[in-house]
Amino acid sequence: MGPADVTGVSPTPSRGVRRVELGAPDPEPIADFYAHLLGWVVIPEPDGVFSGWVGDRLALRVRPGEDGFRVVFAGGDPRELREGAAVDSGRVLHGPWAPEPRAGEPCWVEFMGAADDAFWTGELGWAARTPDEPFTVYDSESRAVAGRLVTDERQRWVCYFAVPDVAKACEAAAEMGGAVLTGPTEVPTGVVASIADPSGAVFAVLQDPAGWGGTWASA
Repeated sequence: MGPADVTGVSPTPSRGVRRVELGAPDPEPIADFYAHLLGWVVIPEPDGVFSGWVGDRLALRVRPGEDGFRVVFAGGDPRELREGAAVDSGRVLHGPWAPEPRAGEPCWVEFMGAADDAFWTGELGWAARTPDEPFTVYDSESRAVAGRLVTDERQRWVCYFAVPDVAKACEAAAEMGGAVLTGPTEVPTGVVASIADPSGAVFAVLQDPAGWGGTWASA
C-alpha cells in the first residue's frame, strides 16, 4: 500500500485515467473491431501498436500481448499495481476533470472482483463510498473517479466506452465476431452492456453518459 494519512487517503489522489491499453495477440484486426464499433480513427505506430482516436483524444492503444486491458491512472511515481492497473506521471486524459466523454471514448472504469478498498484507496488516494449496493464508488477530491463491483468472476479492471445506443452496439459487436456477455441492463451507472472482443478481452459500453461515470457524475 502506498503512503497514506490516518484516514487511508493519500494527500495527492489520482484524478483519473492517463491511458488505456489492450494487449492482443494480433492487434490490427482487434483495433479495427473497436474502430468500426466505436467510430475511431486508427493510426499504426511502431512495434505493431495501433492507436484509436476520437478527434484529437486517444481512446485506446492496442499493442501485441495477451494480457487484455490495462488501465493506467495518472498519479505520482510510475509503478505497477495489480489486476491490470498501473500508475504513470502526466496529465489525466479521462476522468471527472477531463472533458466530457464523447461517443467512442472511455467514460468510466470499474474494478470487478473481491472488495479490497483499502488497497485501491491507499495506492491512489481515493475515498470509498457505497451509495447503492453492490456498487462502491471511489472518489477523488469528492468527484467520482472509478467504481468497484463485487463479483465471483476473475478480478480485473473493466473500461467502459460511451455509445449512443447500447442495444445497437451489442448487435454490431456480435456481427463482427465479438460476444455479448450481458445485454443492455439498467444499473446505477446507466444503461450498460458487457462485451468480449474477438480476442476475448472484456469491456463495457455505457449509453450516452452525461459525464465521466454516467449517473455517478452528478451523484
